[in-house]
Amino acid sequence: MAGRGSRLRPHSLTVPKPLIPVAGQPIVHRLVKDIAKVLKQPIDEIAFVLGDPAWFGDDVVSSLEDLAKGLGAKASIYRQDKPLGTGHAIMCAEPSLSGPAVIAYADTLIRAQFDLDPEADSVIWTKQVANPEAYGVVKLNHNQEIVELVEKPETFVSDQAVIGIYYFKDVAVLKGKLQEILDENVMNGGEYQINDGIKRMMAEGKVFKTGTVDEWMDCGNKAITIETNERMLGFLKTDGDEQLIADSVTLDNANIIEPCFIGENVVLKNATVGPFVSIGKDSVIENSTIKNSLIQTNTSIKNANLEQAMVGNHVKYNGAFTSISIGDYSVLD
Repeated sequence: MAGRGSRLRPHSLTVPKPLIPVAGQPIVHRLVKDIAKVLKQPIDEIAFVLGDPAWFGDDVVSSLEDLAKGLGAKASIYRQDKPLGTGHAIMCAEPSLSGPAVIAYADTLIRAQFDLDPEADSVIWTKQVANPEAYGVVKLNHNQEIVELVEKPETFVSDQAVIGIYYFKDVAVLKGKLQEILDENVMNGGEYQINDGIKRMMAEGKVFKTGTVDEWMDCGNKAITIETNERMLGFLKTDGDEQLIADSVTLDNANIIEPCFIGENVVLKNATVGPFVSIGKDSVIENSTIKNSLIQTNTSIKNANLEQAMVGNHVKYNGAFTSISIGDYSVLD
């Protein structure tokens, strides 16, 4: 999670993208918890690969330590000082690379239920897609084993897209191959890639299988993050496992159209909110109609009619715009 999330600016200018809340929880928190549900076994350690300490500071570390503790695991914090690719990022966590492990990119959310194949040396999580030519996909043999990774194939290979979550029965094997990649300075696109390590494992006969997820939701830019918030709220409403509307919400001539996430101490006055709206704690919405939008904490919105909007923390907004994207500490009055 060392990247700066440039496609999600201005929101990622002040908050690292993996910590931007979607449906009331930071992206990386939801991802880790959802992976834990799929694994169905105790987790000993969660290693986080972060970027510059000036950006991923003590507050970020504390948040991640609390996340790991909540799952009964210890947190290990590593730093990737230069953006040298996925293979390089993984090797930044080299002391933690032993035994069974899951590796995941922290800008995506999933919904999945499947059992890890005990016969596989590795499982690459995939999603069936309608346009495989737009993705990196897996090529399967007659035993449904992965024999090749193909990036944006011009001719049909399969409709199983790689989503960026991997399981290794012994991640030390991958570590060895990635070390070879680093030692030999094998780069693609100017970076060291996890795929080059995986291909070397395949060449030695390691068995790779797919684990197909039911839902794959990206958080790459404003529009897709709002869509992910909508989809996640729908899932959470159906699950019924989380309290989505805090008991401390104040309603004054206001209407909530579910599903919505409404945080602690939010005040809704002369407002209609929803469906598919997330509002962070201590925010005030007045004389407004808001739907299909993400609003973070400590924000004041008045006289607004918002749809497909994404509003940051500590914002003051008073106006008649609609599909907006406002970063933290902005004032439009």
